[in-house]
Formats: sequence, C-alpha cells, structure tokens
Amino acid sequence: MTATKLTSATPGAAATADGQAPRAGYDPGFLTVPVPAPSLSPSIQDSAVLIDGSEVIPYTHFSLALSKPRRFAIWVAWNIDGGALKALTRKGIDFVTDPRVPAGDQVDNTLYEGTTNRLDRGHIARRADLCWGPLPEAEKANHDSFFYTNITPQMDDFNQSRRNGLWGRLEDAVFADVDVEDLKVSVFGGPVFQDDDREFRGVRIPRAFWKIIVFSEQGTLKAKAFLLAQNLVLPESLELDEFRVFQVKVDEIQNQAHVRFPTAMTDADTFVVPESLGMRRPLESLEDIDWN
Repeated sequence: MTATKLTSATPGAAATADGQAPRAGYDPGFLTVPVPAPSLSPSIQDSAVLIDGSEVIPYTHFSLALSKPRRFAIWVAWNIDGGALKALTRKGIDFVTDPRVPAGDQVDNTLYEGTTNRLDRGHIARRADLCWGPLPEAEKANHDSFFYTNITPQMDDFNQSRRNGLWGRLEDAVFADVDVEDLKVSVFGGPVFQDDDREFRGVRIPRAFWKIIVFSEQGTLKAKAFLLAQNLVLPESLELDEFRVFQVKVDEIQNQAHVRFPTAMTDADTFVVPESLGMRRPLESLEDIDWN
C-alpha cells in the first residue's frame, strides 16, 4: 500500500465536512460479495436517532446508527481501500458535533474537557482507514471522521497498554498477514452498552467494544470478530482496571451489541470458540489471530 503524504496546504484540503453535503456512506457492494449494513435488534429498534426517517446516517466512506438514550453510535460500518490510502494530516481539524443530529442526541466536548480528565476521544472508524480515494474525497473523509457521532470515550492509555495496542492495529494486521483480494476490507465496530455502565458527567461510559473485519481471500469471503472488554472505575479516579482483546464469533457480537449482521457475514465466520469459557484466552499479540 502506497501512502501519499499530504498537508493542510494541499489543494482541496480546505474542503471541510459541514454536515450538509451529500454523502454516499458505507458501500455494501464494496467487496466481491455484497455485505449489507447491520440492522438493529427489535429490542433497541426504537432507540435509534432518525435522519430523514432513516436510522442509517451516512458520511464519507462510513455510515452509522446512533443511540438516542446513550448518545453514542450503536454501530459504525466503513470501507477501506488499502490500495488508495493517503496519509493526510489531522492538524487543524477539530472534533465537531453533526448539525444533522439534534444536540441532545450526541455527546460533545463537555464529556472530555478538563486537564484531570483521562478520557480521550476515540475514533470508532479509524481516521487513517477512511482517507482513501481521490484527494478531495479523502480530505472529506478525514474531516468526517472527527464528528462526535464517530467518537467514544476511551482511557488515555487505551491503545498503549501491555497488550501492545492490539485493538488499534487489527486493520493493519489483516493487510500484513492475509492476501486480501483487491486490498479492500469492510469493517464494523461499536461499543457494547450495558445496564451497569458507570456514569461520568451525566454520560454512561461503555466499557466494552467490538470490531468485525470482513474481506475476501482467494474468492472466499471471511469475517473475523473481536471483542475488547475493559473495566472503568468511575467517577472517583477514572482508572483503567484492565482490558483484554478476544477473538470471538460474529454471533457473540450480535447478542452483546443487539445488532444483526447479514447472512453473508455470519456464514463467512469460521472461527471455532472453545466450549469452555475458562479455556478462552485473550490475544497477547497479532500473531495469535486466526485469519483462516
């Protein structure tokens, strides 16, 4: 994959995401086998924020569904064209609320401000994943990634822990370890909302996250699912007690996140989970991932 270094002085870089321009969003036909966007389980269907009557909110190279009671994305779906990635700077781009979404239905900077606050603004769809295609399109995706609707709170050492930052490197790993057809990958991710999530500044903070990577290898569609579980001690100290990354089944993500994935994805998941929960081990390195 060849990355082109660009700066804010590059022609077209001033085109910011204003929340109003038409956006195609996640492309279900991006891979050789169509992979539609997720849908919501009946138990949470009525909780989604609707824009023009739809629960799916499109951006450049990604789409999402937003939870009205939790004010974070329920799921985010994005496409990565590994052969057309561009290394764009994030300098000068601010996190912003989406003007298409009512202010009360999305979290803003109030949650994160303050020098003693250890919560970082964490992208669900990684910024670097989205910056591909023609320059104006890549620039637009770069800016779109900073909408708060694509952000969830993460502890400041979320990706720099003893687990070697596995969570933030899963997409890179698939390109490094797998002969990905056309260098194209579709990714799905989001938080796991739990009833006992702790509250901080009036917002319940998710302590588990999921991600599913879908790709084609030698004509065969594959789906690999991962779950990151963390325990936050809130609000007294905002300490990260522990988090672990597990490779799991797509079905497990469906059950925990109350999201339904297309049959093409569930059929493409061949991972075998140990019958005993006691035998399940967290990933210690990228080499532990089963891409087969």
